[in-house]
Amino acid sequence: MDPLWPGVTLDVAVPAPKKVLGYDFGERISSHASILRYVEALAAWAPNRVRIVEYGKTWEGRRLIYVVLGSEANVKRMDEVKAAMQRLADPRKTNEAEAKKLAASLPAVVWLAYGIHGNEISSPDAALATMHHLLAARNDKMTQDILATTLILIDPLQNPDGRDRFVHNFEIAEGIEANESPLAAEHNEPWPGGRTNHYYFDMNRDWLGVTQPETRGRMRSLLQWYPQIFVDLHEMGSDSTYYFTPEADPFNPHLSKDLMEGLQWIGKNNAKWFDHFGFNYFTREVYDNFYPGYGASWPCYHGGMAMTYEQASARGLKMRKSDGTVFTFRDTVRQHFVAGLSTLETAARYRRQLLERFYAFRKLAIEEGANEPVKEYVLPRTGNVTAVDKLAALLAEHGIEVKRATGAVTVEGRQLPGGSYIIPMAQPAKRMVRVLLDPQVPLEAKFLAEQERRRARKLPDEIYDVTGWSLPLLYNVEMLQAKAVTAGSFATVQAGEVPKGQVVGGPATVAYLVPWGTSGAGKLLIAALREGFDAWSSDKAFTQKGRQYSAGTVIFRVKDNPAALAAAMTRLAAETGAEVVATDTSWVEDGVNFGSRHVWRLRKPAVALAWDDPVSASSAGHTRFVLERQYGMPVTVIRTRQLAMADLSRFHALILPDTGFGGGYGAVLNPVAVQRLKNWVASGGTLIGIGGAVSFLTDPKVGLLAVSQEDRFRQGDPPKKADAGEIRQPGKLFTKQEDFDKAIQADKELPDAVAGVLAKAKLDPEHWMSAGVASHVYAMVDGRAIFTPIKLDKGFNPAVFTGPEEVMASGYMWDDNRKQLAFKPLVVVQNEGRGLVIAFTADPNFRAFTDGMNMLFLNAVVRGPARARPAP
Repeated sequence: MDPLWPGVTLDVAVPAPKKVLGYDFGERISSHASILRYVEALAAWAPNRVRIVEYGKTWEGRRLIYVVLGSEANVKRMDEVKAAMQRLADPRKTNEAEAKKLAASLPAVVWLAYGIHGNEISSPDAALATMHHLLAARNDKMTQDILATTLILIDPLQNPDGRDRFVHNFEIAEGIEANESPLAAEHNEPWPGGRTNHYYFDMNRDWLGVTQPETRGRMRSLLQWYPQIFVDLHEMGSDSTYYFTPEADPFNPHLSKDLMEGLQWIGKNNAKWFDHFGFNYFTREVYDNFYPGYGASWPCYHGGMAMTYEQASARGLKMRKSDGTVFTFRDTVRQHFVAGLSTLETAARYRRQLLERFYAFRKLAIEEGANEPVKEYVLPRTGNVTAVDKLAALLAEHGIEVKRATGAVTVEGRQLPGGSYIIPMAQPAKRMVRVLLDPQVPLEAKFLAEQERRRARKLPDEIYDVTGWSLPLLYNVEMLQAKAVTAGSFATVQAGEVPKGQVVGGPATVAYLVPWGTSGAGKLLIAALREGFDAWSSDKAFTQKGRQYSAGTVIFRVKDNPAALAAAMTRLAAETGAEVVATDTSWVEDGVNFGSRHVWRLRKPAVALAWDDPVSASSAGHTRFVLERQYGMPVTVIRTRQLAMADLSRFHALILPDTGFGGGYGAVLNPVAVQRLKNWVASGGTLIGIGGAVSFLTDPKVGLLAVSQEDRFRQGDPPKKADAGEIRQPGKLFTKQEDFDKAIQADKELPDAVAGVLAKAKLDPEHWMSAGVASHVYAMVDGRAIFTPIKLDKGFNPAVFTGPEEVMASGYMWDDNRKQLAFKPLVVVQNEGRGLVIAFTADPNFRAFTDGMNMLFLNAVVRGPARARPAP
């Protein structure tokens, strides 16, 4: 077998994959267990040059590791290097003279990350080849320079759960030889595929919300090391070649201008070696770093250089491209291997500059922050206080300095309660502060002009991911901009640290009241129902002992619950952060009493979730994650093909997530299945549709929702169509270019697709779905679906997008879409017999970071079934 890097002598004493695993690099697709076994064999052979660090476990219990590899001298002082990186990272503690000494003596830290997407198969095996080469290469100057001047951190498999899912599907589809046909089952995964983790998260989009244990562990490790170079190695479509840095436009304005020069260093060196070996490649196309939630962009805001590498995928051991050429899995492993070594060579060459630039980036961030007109961002601890607490802890997890006021403070003339949070601009992570918290991060005017030109010609746009992501909007919490440094006493917020809730005024003799409207209240309610306690919820506000309680407030009556209620309320308040108020009377000064007809008994929810094609795996996974992991609500997932004959009578709610590629629910739910679904709703079930499921519910053949999806709106009369069967049309004269441009437009089409923006919607305060929710929410709107509002005689529109001048809250939306989306529904509720149909036209659980939509979704799942009237 041809060597991966010809001309380099390898020490045969170093454990080879053939000896440890039974196959050579690129002959088989290694499972997570095989990867660990080989890494452990290398570490056992060279314990002074290889260290294994475990940084977490996946949802399915698989170990997450990274490897520290280098010369014996550099590995021996790895703790010293890590401590020195912390000193370089804070120029307030390390002056320039000290920084220069450190830059002169330290190795550059390079982090190579492999296999974030489990079905992008070549990079984890390339990680093993890279480690073997760095240990086994003899008398090779390039390798010697790398080991002498860098400390290499290798995460060989970022997504073990998805990887093993892919390997399992591949192995059960294999035949007696590798099949090159793109149609072969071994190349085509069943739902949900191996790209995502256990909860079907694309973890290359999770660096913003940090919802998954894999991301959380990696981020914590990166903040310990602050690598100067971070490479995320991926795969792309089989018909492509290889992509490496520099990135495509648009360039995020909060990135350092020096970053582009550094990316040129790396790209040019990669090109040198790819030319040497005869590999095709491309740069500056498709893959941008505008969204900060990629692994290949997040480290840039802390002063490192981060980039994506993309390899055409064999999706197996052999693949035939559409032009007839055939390539192998080993080919793809080799190209990633070469790109990784080339990057390490660049790091070795520019070691000192990388370290000095890292320090300079952090120092400049402090100076910029001190000189900006806004000195601090402030999160008042008001409204959904548990969401505010969670956001502050998340920012700390991102490596941002956050302070909690220990008493009341005054900001811009307004007094804020103790517990409010201050985020100073004058800090090393200032660019991270801006990119995560700014309401709007602008796209370059030149780039936008080109996208509008392409759109006018019906060419696909080049916007790769969402363009709006401001965390305060996603969490729907208030953020103030302070033009002066806030005076007061403060404590530093640690990552993951949130205040505990408490019971006020206990123990109760009549009831415990849980004000609705905080995520903590939602968690407490679900936990209490699961423990067997009875709860009620008021549809109307009331006032007791001078305090107003909003609609949705949960009531736990002492007489209707076991004696363990008091202890449970104390424990659950502390665990969830919820506020609980003990009361010794049911008398209210204003509003409804506890026994009013507007007070509904809440059931322990039995929730089913549609699973499998045509469901979007990400929508289903994110929905399940929000309910199970964020709110503690068990979910029964039911494969869509079983819904046709399933007995749903034991379930209070059924959720139909958004749909993926291909056909919608109509492709799997035949008329018999649709009728059974309608019967279940009519008998008291609550059916919740999300995104593409809404289109299914509105289909006249289904008839479960009296709204319609809209075509694109055009000014003026619609074009006239020829009569059916006409071969010829009346002649027309085109006297100017505009006549031709109008004539080639489609007679009817959907609105143009939007990449992902935060759109503002207003709530109907009188509707039960709005209980505990702020007056406005911000939904992530992507795609092209816009729906008509429901008529008053058919149902309600409890959440409606705001007017055209304010609907676009963050990101970039085509002007036509902005105008057409205005005053259209985000949420629709329709009574159907004894049950309910609730439609979310935008996914309320998008990437599980739209926390500001949580209470609206919980109202549908928990309070919806309480209002349904199942037959006695």
